[in-house]
Amino acid sequence: MAFNKKILNTILLASVLIAGGCSYSFTGASVPPHLKTISIPTIEDRSGKAEPNLGERLTTLLIEKFTYDNTLQVTNSSNPDCILEAAITSLTDELSVVSGNETAMTQRITINVKVVYRDLIKKTKIFERNFSQYSDYETDGADLITARNNAIERVLDFIADDILLAVVSNW
Repeated sequence: MAFNKKILNTILLASVLIAGGCSYSFTGASVPPHLKTISIPTIEDRSGKAEPNLGERLTTLLIEKFTYDNTLQVTNSSNPDCILEAAITSLTDELSVVSGNETAMTQRITINVKVVYRDLIKKTKIFERNFSQYSDYETDGADLITARNNAIERVLDFIADDILLAVVSNW
């Protein structure tokens, strides 16, 4: 019986080590095979919050993520296979956590983005979706502006990840 336990433990340990070293990728899992290039025009900021360069910042993140992913080649040509059009529809900055003496301790930045992904070869809409993410930041720190900006950058990064995943994996 002890011998069987040793073998079982060895097998379990080997399985954990092997599984821990493996990585799974869904890259290209649902991109139609005829699509090779994508255009990502500058994202329009319709939030009405006058946050500096918000659309451009999200556009840059998306281009970086798509370039790194390499499922679709990002192009500026006038004849891409597909296009990803997006608009930031809202940005809210609301109280998230209040201390016992009713002092604001944490604010929550929430950004919503409407995205339309089109196949320009077959002239079809692949999807039209809304993406939303949030991040909290502390209001009791010395540098409130930096904390808020960092929260916005985290939200934009989360949304860019979600959009990339939706395009390449249809999740």
